[in-house]
Amino acid sequence: MSICLNDKIFEALSSVFTEEKVRGYVIGGWVRDCILGRNHPEKDIDIVVIGSGIEIAHKAALKINPGINVSVFKNFGTAMFRHHEYEIEFVGARKESYDRGSRKPVVENGTLEDDLRRRDFTINTLAISLNQDTYGDFLDPFNGMNDLKKKILRTPLDPDKTFSDDPLRMMRAIRFSTQLNFTIEEKTFASIAENAERIKIVSPERIITELNKIMMCEQPSKGFLLIEKTGLLKIIFPELDNMKGIDTIEGKAHKDNFLHSLKVLDNICRKTDNLWLRWAALLHDIAKPATKKYIPETGWSFHGHEFLGSKMIPDIFRKLKLPLNEKMKYVQKLVDLHLRPIVLSQEVVTDSAVRRLLFEAGDDVDDLMMLCEADITSKNEAKKTRHLENFRIVRNKLREIEEKDAMRNFQPPVDGSEIISAFGINPGREVGIIKNAIREAIIEGIIPNEHEAARKLMLEKGKEIGLTPVEPAI
Repeated sequence: MSICLNDKIFEALSSVFTEEKVRGYVIGGWVRDCILGRNHPEKDIDIVVIGSGIEIAHKAALKINPGINVSVFKNFGTAMFRHHEYEIEFVGARKESYDRGSRKPVVENGTLEDDLRRRDFTINTLAISLNQDTYGDFLDPFNGMNDLKKKILRTPLDPDKTFSDDPLRMMRAIRFSTQLNFTIEEKTFASIAENAERIKIVSPERIITELNKIMMCEQPSKGFLLIEKTGLLKIIFPELDNMKGIDTIEGKAHKDNFLHSLKVLDNICRKTDNLWLRWAALLHDIAKPATKKYIPETGWSFHGHEFLGSKMIPDIFRKLKLPLNEKMKYVQKLVDLHLRPIVLSQEVVTDSAVRRLLFEAGDDVDDLMMLCEADITSKNEAKKTRHLENFRIVRNKLREIEEKDAMRNFQPPVDGSEIISAFGINPGREVGIIKNAIREAIIEGIIPNEHEAARKLMLEKGKEIGLTPVEPAI
């Protein structure tokens, strides 16, 4: 079997291998995705060299464009450079052996088959020759093509060895299964469960990379259900694992909050590629286990779970090695506010309540509404339709109030410096009291969001708390 390598980059590499009389192959994800005909094939191209990968990388870069910068990783025996949209990595064919306490292998030179044998799954052991005499020839020593056709993930070696040597491969198996909609072969799946504890030697940074790739899949719930079923979830994400299960008292049960959260996540994935909105969907009910309470008269309560959930986000982000920046604050805000539009949709929607929501949500109000709509997971179609219609009313009210009162990203028409100047005071408690009074009056609709009305209220509130306006300088 021969595969057509159309891109000129491969022709350039072929001439280098031929001139240097060295065998070279393109392997791994690029080959896999090329055969699968994926719309967005891998832009990372892995090249195996039967010899020095670093030396060939330098010579290839020189031939393609003398200005290319080559990054060398001597400890790993690899080198890479970027050319147009591609990131091309070169490695000498090698054999690996592992110490049980580390993911870092002991490396020695090997054959192409040695190199393919050490890879994670048979679908990633496919290779294409880049030498002129065999250009485009397809090599499949571990029957990966058959597994591609059957949509099966299996390891080229005994899975216990594959996963014990590099436990991150367990997460990669689940990620590939979710991305490609492949089934993990039975023995391989059982081995993940058997070796789950080994994930503890993998850095959180590597794990979160795989989790984020799962989060960006079309249906991330598939991945999280596999993570749970293998026993990995309780190790890498105990807060999410704690949400599983249903309690029943006096015949009253609550829903499984883990499964509900996955449903909300899948719902929002149909609407957005925003990774952080997807994280907000997954974590919106994260504090329900901690706030769960049974009240005989009314049933199960999770009072305050939105507030406590927002407080849990920084610790979760820290442990998972997610960014502790504006992305985290965005997720916190959506978790904290996710019940507010639901409450508005069930009551008579007052202008002041809508102004307050606009003030607190700011530019994220549309994302918040998307999250709330995704949170409707009832199987009762009439109930679902009713909720969505109520949310439509809330959206219309949000638009109407925003056009009238400009509350999104609210900036007070009278700021702290004007208050200080008006009363000749220093920054302090009195300034905060006046600013809060102006903000609340605008939110409640007592005064318009305009400077003249706000300044008049400033003077009134100042007088109330014992301040006297200073005479303007002549």
